[in-house]
Amino acid sequence: MITGRGRFNLYLLLALVALSACGCRTHKNDKNKQFATLRIHLEAGPQDTGRSVQIPIYRASPYQLQIQNEPFITELQVASAKVVDVIGGFDLQIQLNREGTWLLQQYSANNRGKRFALFTQFGEKVKEARWLAAPDFSRTMTDGLLQFAPDASREEADQIALGLNNAAKKNDADLKWLK
Repeated sequence: MITGRGRFNLYLLLALVALSACGCRTHKNDKNKQFATLRIHLEAGPQDTGRSVQIPIYRASPYQLQIQNEPFITELQVASAKVVDVIGGFDLQIQLNREGTWLLQQYSANNRGKRFALFTQFGEKVKEARWLAAPDFSRTMTDGLLQFAPDASREEADQIALGLNNAAKKNDADLKWLK
């Protein structure tokens, strides 16, 4: 059996072109690697000195706020996050999952008039850390939606939202085996 060298080389060349075109995708999207944390702490009363800490809120013109050490909501209760345009700037909008909605409703109903402080770590390798805001519980929050003007640039707010969304997807994937 005689096979032409030209035909064999043509097949080899076509196979190499097909392999290089399809290739193996080892490069992953860096946007899926970004994560962010979220910790929401309740304002502490004067009697909570052993379980509280003072923190600075707003970098440009900081004021001190006494908060409880333990957060009552974390990124585990975040369903989604996005940056929304508002008159005069932008807000960070965080939708909580069912557990987070229940916690927010309970804390907002029982602590009307108190503040809650939002802390995040974000960016590449979660190296940035910041207290974002300290709004107050002016009403009972039943919809699980937090919307506030963060102490961050638009780019940083986008990174926080992306990181929280990636963390929410990972948390959902990790919890699927329980369902």
